[in-house]
Amino acid sequence: MLCATAVMASGLAAAGEPTAAARTESAAAAAAETSSLDKLFAELKRERNPQAADRIAKRIWNEWYKSGSASIDLMMKWSNDAVQAQKFDVALDFLDQVVVLQPRFAEGWNRRATVHFLMRNFGKSMADIERTLALEPRHFGALSGMAQIMKETGRKELALSAWQRVLDIYPMMRSAQGEIATLSEELAGESI
Repeated sequence: MLCATAVMASGLAAAGEPTAAARTESAAAAAAETSSLDKLFAELKRERNPQAADRIAKRIWNEWYKSGSASIDLMMKWSNDAVQAQKFDVALDFLDQVVVLQPRFAEGWNRRATVHFLMRNFGKSMADIERTLALEPRHFGALSGMAQIMKETGRKELALSAWQRVLDIYPMMRSAQGEIATLSEELAGESI
């Protein structure tokens, strides 16, 4: 998305609507980002070397972190700093603003889901995960969070299903592979 100053610089119509040029520029930027992510996800799915897959996943995360707004980026940094200091309420204050100001920025929702998870507010975390996945269904980070919540709340079958969804997107994710092996063994043992 374009930040407010970029939209204004592109020109606003007298009624406050973006000009045709601004709308075209915004649509072109969104299409380029989608195309780039599509290529990265295709590479991630094909890659069989775990280290190379990790590098591709990092490139995907870098794309997800791009909000298109210096203000949003700054609030995301401040929220991250607050999480590092274990000031989760402060982090939530920043992330609440991020999702209000830029509701189509999937990583804002995902980051807020993570903070809710760290605070053990699993219901709120799941709600934000659902918003993340509505915006970016391939968000393997959000799916991993969902799997962790399902496991934490004793719903092993749903956790296993979520981890399998992660591997459909990111087949070489070692943590997902390990979780699937562990949960499969646990569920097999429970059925005996």
